[in-house]
Amino acid sequence: MSILEIRDLTKQFYLHHAGRMIRSCQNISFALETGEFIGIVGRSGAGKSTILKCIHRTYLPTAGDILYDSAAFGNISLVHATEREVLYLRNHEIGYVSQFLSVMPRTTAKEHVMQTLLETGHKSEDAQKQAEEMLAYFRLPEDLWDIYPNTFSGGERLRLNLAHTMVRAPRLMLLDEPTASLDNKSKVLVKDMLIKLKEQGTSMIGIFHDLEFMDGLCDRVFNISEGTFA
Repeated sequence: MSILEIRDLTKQFYLHHAGRMIRSCQNISFALETGEFIGIVGRSGAGKSTILKCIHRTYLPTAGDILYDSAAFGNISLVHATEREVLYLRNHEIGYVSQFLSVMPRTTAKEHVMQTLLETGHKSEDAQKQAEEMLAYFRLPEDLWDIYPNTFSGGERLRLNLAHTMVRAPRLMLLDEPTASLDNKSKVLVKDMLIKLKEQGTSMIGIFHDLEFMDGLCDRVFNISEGTFA
């Protein structure tokens, strides 16, 4: 059964200062089955991240539709969903791991991970315990847990992003280069956690340049070229 179905997805950007239309992705169609992991590869600028951002509704597609089988709302169009519905889905069902860290001001690393659990109804003690376990798993030094992450290195920020999203085991997880700035030992930790979440039923779409990392992880791999699947 499909948890996500993308139908003829197209996203264009208009550059007003240049008077130009940029086509990012066009006529993308595929379905993600429940518990499946789909990998997307392709050259930089081909439109890979745009697909994920349209699913997450960071971008609003120019054309096409994205249907998601939500636990709360049933079959819902992520293109036409209300902002309130999208916010709920982001907090409770759909996780997004980016290379870039976005944290509320004056929020420590541990508070950042705890917050995603508190928003879904976990008690404070349980949220703290799970947050600490996940930060320790991703080998973020304990002396950084109560520090504001704006001083973290690229690898530390990415590991914090991974901990923040994976701690709540979302129904659908979107991964945009989740190993981009990680060393080999950290990549092993990420892969092991992804396998664990997949076994627990999390459905995933991931963008990767590291083809070796994808081996044994993805059920299907799509290659995007010039904005379309090859």
